[in-house]
Amino acid sequence: MKLLVANANTTEAITELCAAAARGAAAAGTEIIPATPRFGPAVISTRAENIIAGHALLELLAEHAGRVDGVLLAVSHDTALEAARQMLPCPVVGMTEAACFAACLIGGRFGLMTFGSTETYRERIAQYGLASRLAGLASVAATPQEAVRDPDGVARKLRAGLGALVAQGADAVVLGGAALAGMAPKLQPDSLVPLLDGMACGVGLLEMLVRLQLPKPQGGSYAAAQGREVGGVAPALAALLRGG
Repeated sequence: MKLLVANANTTEAITELCAAAARGAAAAGTEIIPATPRFGPAVISTRAENIIAGHALLELLAEHAGRVDGVLLAVSHDTALEAARQMLPCPVVGMTEAACFAACLIGGRFGLMTFGSTETYRERIAQYGLASRLAGLASVAATPQEAVRDPDGVARKLRAGLGALVAQGADAVVLGGAALAGMAPKLQPDSLVPLLDGMACGVGLLEMLVRLQLPKPQGGSYAAAQGREVGGVAPALAALLRGG
């Protein structure tokens, strides 16, 4: 089984961090293929950057279409998830999507901890139909770049915020951020509730979907595009949108 771990920003260190976490969670025989887009924001932190990253990510995915068995989006905003799911012939899973749904199998409500603004995560969780299962959101005073450079320092900051989410009723906590990939085992001994890593959850869910061998939808809004003409994009992406 070949799984593409696709970053949506251009920071190679985050791609490598996510790929390492994915390999640690993958079953024997699963090959993890990391990929980074050729253009876009170094780190996504605004709505505008997320749209730009979506274009870059779709071009990246188009290059791998038909060559992998599944795609895991290594971006905590689950950037371009719906478009990628429609466009590609294989299963596509978002890392935050996977962790949030896994959290719902553990307890009644979950919390999410991330960097910077939490509002876009609240919106994403509502899109997944899980607003009533969300106990709270928390932001750590650090940046994704800092998490790559000084993971121990960021871990200390995360520990301070976990208790607040538990106090709000969280039965599990999602670590929402690609730069936090692999951090859960380090923090788990100090947490009162299970911590969920989006890459680990995503790999497990994606392996299950690949093994189910479900057909690609032929109808509905997730059926592959046919006959669409889009100018100025990469040839591989244009070909997918044409249905060829």
